Amino acid sequence: MHLSENEGIEGNIFVVTGGLGFVGSALCLELVRRGARQVRAFDLRHHSPWSDQLTNHGVRSIQGDLVSKKDVEDALRGADCVFHLASYGMSGKEMLQFSRVDAVNINGTCHVLEACIKSGITRLVYVSTYNVVYGGKEIVNGNEALPYFPIDDHVDPYGRSKSIAEQLVLKYNGRPLKKNSGKRLYTCAVRPAAIYGPGEERHFPRIVSMAKLGLVPFKIGDANVKTDWVYVDNLVLALLLASMGLLDDIPGKEGRPVAAGQPYFISDGSPINSFEFIRPCLRSLDYDLPKSWLAISHALFLAKIFWALYSMLYPFLNRWWLPQPFILPAEVYKVGVTHYFSFLKAQQELGYVPMVSPREGMAATISYWQDRKRKSLDGPMIYPWILIVTGMFLHFATAWFPPIGPLSLLRSIGLFLFRSMFGIRLAFFLAVAAHVGEAMYAWRVAKRVDPVNARGWFWQTFALGFPSLRLLLKRAKKAA
Repeated sequence: MHLSENEGIEGNIFVVTGGLGFVGSALCLELVRRGARQVRAFDLRHHSPWSDQLTNHGVRSIQGDLVSKKDVEDALRGADCVFHLASYGMSGKEMLQFSRVDAVNINGTCHVLEACIKSGITRLVYVSTYNVVYGGKEIVNGNEALPYFPIDDHVDPYGRSKSIAEQLVLKYNGRPLKKNSGKRLYTCAVRPAAIYGPGEERHFPRIVSMAKLGLVPFKIGDANVKTDWVYVDNLVLALLLASMGLLDDIPGKEGRPVAAGQPYFISDGSPINSFEFIRPCLRSLDYDLPKSWLAISHALFLAKIFWALYSMLYPFLNRWWLPQPFILPAEVYKVGVTHYFSFLKAQQELGYVPMVSPREGMAATISYWQDRKRKSLDGPMIYPWILIVTGMFLHFATAWFPPIGPLSLLRSIGLFLFRSMFGIRLAFFLAVAAHVGEAMYAWRVAKRVDPVNARGWFWQTFALGFPSLRLLLKRAKKAA
């Protein structure tokens, strides 16, 4: 397919569901750059890290819920093309919220399809997932001829709901529109690999935060496992090409859009072990991955424990204080079993070729995370937090609480070390004084090298003492 880069974009109105997200915002900005008459970002959120940038470029943000048929119809009214990116339950705690996953991914997609028919929209590009054909069994260089993974065999509601939704989208292809006599709705599905890039919200933040706390004790699978990744700009390009592939007025192909009713796998085209892929980013942040590997069977056993535990905590899954589960079964399959696909069909029919190499994409991602680390409060792994905070509390309890239960043993150890209750209490006061002195020094240093986070450095150093101060002094040395 050989078209101009703005074919089907200039002068048209676009709606991007999930438009305030990482990929959605990048797509909105590219549509504006290519001359779209109006771009609407339809999202459940009122605000996101990209909201101001979108507003400054003239993107219209519409707050609404895919589950609400009226919200969807209002957002899509008058549009020429829809990019349906919004979904729910891809990873973490969201995976366990079955009703919400189905409501957004299945019912929400039905609302989008019905609104397209009702509003006379001729093009719909659906962002799907590898999981519609993958469910934990090895796939090497797969293609679009693969059958859908059996619905009842999916290990998580996200993959199952996305499979149902994609099949609905493709079955709607060619349906006549209500408002435009003789016109039809043309649909296609884009199945992206794991997405990365500066500002990505799902994969890298979770991995980096866990590595920072020292909570990545092993790698899953083995070093020969390979999976696909796709840089955000490459995915945006593929989405735009897919929308062009749904045009029904191309000379010589009137009424026969090349992409109509078709799915497409999209990636950077460089399968790699996921842990080796993220290692350069972690090393640039002074974190690293462990050398040991955990077998798939053992990782699945651990993941099922977390699944059961978090299922019991279902009423609290949306609470901020409940951390993300360490690993879930679907995530084990994503990183621990080889599955990658060819984008040859997208290349031949849409003209897709990755414009950003994995090396360039990772360099941009590393630069983003290094800048983010410089602007944020750094901290030690979780183990110093546990040891020091628990130790200080137990020291305080030994000095002033009645010697009941385990405190009796602690009191005996304290008397053996410090000879008297006065010695125990004096040692506690000296420890607190040392922490206060280190915290005040940290405040002074932070005011010079990291003024935005000076208060955070003070309180963190007050709680941890030297383990926190050491990180600040390291940052000061780099800044010198």
